[in-house]
Amino acid sequence: MTTTTLKFKSQSVSRLYFIGALALFLGQIVFGVALGLQYLIGDLLFPFIPFNIARMVHTNLLIVWLLMGFMGSAYFLVPEEAETELYSPKLAVILFWTFLVAGALTILGYLLVPYATLAQATGNDLLATMGREFLEQPLPTKLGIVVVALGFLFNLSMTVLKGRKTAISLVLLMGLWGLALMFLFSFVNPSNLVRDKMYWWFVVHLWVEGTWELILGALLAYLLVKTTGVDREVIDKWLYLIITFALVTGILGTGHHFYFIGLPGYWQWVGSVFSALEPIPFFMMTLFAFNMVQRRKREHPNQAAVLWTVGCAVMGFLGAGLWGFIHTLSPVNYYTHGTQVTAAHGHLAFYGAYVMVVIAMISYAMPLLRGRQAAPQRAQNAEMWSFWLMTLGMGVMVLALTGAGILQVWLQRIPTDGSAMGFMQTQDQLRFFYWLRVAGGVGFLVGLLTYLSSFFIGQHEPDATVPNLARA
Repeated sequence: MTTTTLKFKSQSVSRLYFIGALALFLGQIVFGVALGLQYLIGDLLFPFIPFNIARMVHTNLLIVWLLMGFMGSAYFLVPEEAETELYSPKLAVILFWTFLVAGALTILGYLLVPYATLAQATGNDLLATMGREFLEQPLPTKLGIVVVALGFLFNLSMTVLKGRKTAISLVLLMGLWGLALMFLFSFVNPSNLVRDKMYWWFVVHLWVEGTWELILGALLAYLLVKTTGVDREVIDKWLYLIITFALVTGILGTGHHFYFIGLPGYWQWVGSVFSALEPIPFFMMTLFAFNMVQRRKREHPNQAAVLWTVGCAVMGFLGAGLWGFIHTLSPVNYYTHGTQVTAAHGHLAFYGAYVMVVIAMISYAMPLLRGRQAAPQRAQNAEMWSFWLMTLGMGVMVLALTGAGILQVWLQRIPTDGSAMGFMQTQDQLRFFYWLRVAGGVGFLVGLLTYLSSFFIGQHEPDATVPNLARA
């Protein structure tokens, strides 16, 4: 085994965040499989965990573990980019436990207390912020998120200020500060429904199709610098180009959520045009990743991390780009909005763009955090199998949801002669696709368990060289 040491001791705080993120990721997928079964067995787990609570837990765990993954990635990346120790490792550890405990208590609150009672007990009468999709967190949790985010950004910003400034660290900081600022709109809950939905999309859209894309671009650039050895100047130019397109199309592309909520009609044109351009930065990320790998100056021993990195660029384009484009134009969105087509796009976009980049960072960083250049070959083989299992499982889910969505539109929304089916009648016709979705979800869960198992395989074996599966 070839031993190695971290360049900066404070990078080790990222291990806590990575472990916490993976544990919450596992919980999210377990609840996801349960939700898929509840579509088919309506009273499954009722009344203990009804569908609305299971869905809330599923989506909230997704948000929390991705944020935790971003934070861990930043704590690993920034000291190395800034060429200095983290400003305050102790603050990073305190914020981790604060975030984890607050998140766990919130999830337990969802599961053990009726939501209306939880709202009343946590001060929702003083400042009403609860009850909106993805932003269901009680007021104390939202305030805690703000405190954790400010402490986290203070820590990172001070580290960058006292050290080297690189394009990667500055773009990452811009994305993280934007993420925190956009979250403040979650405290704005006007009585006017149109304004409410507009501000809600300021959080949800400008996160996942705005600031998160900057974080994604910075993490991808860092991984490609480390695994390919390509000159940083080349990668920086690609990064600036990608984030420019991401910001222009992402900000104005928010208009595709404004089509039918009461805002002026010009948003149908603005939203359609700029949303149609949103696949461009993701396609550029795909070209970027493949171009850098082809121009690599060395064969990195951690081929599992390379596979996740390139896979992220490809699947991000498919999920956020292609599947987003499928129903982004307003005449199409008129029929598909809120159907299973939306669910197909959402699942593949989150997995391809954000889940995979966090896993790529964990796969790259964890061997270094454990004092070795790369995981043993058997462990990397397991990781690569997990990549294919999770990706194929997600592919089955997305194709099943796409098929369900197309049939849903056809049966429920297209007919104009009074023959359209009701919602529940339509759902009965989609059961075949829902069973396929469950099968894909189970496959994804098996892939995730395989990935987790890789951390316990062959820890006393020599470091891996270049596993054959990486060339598949």
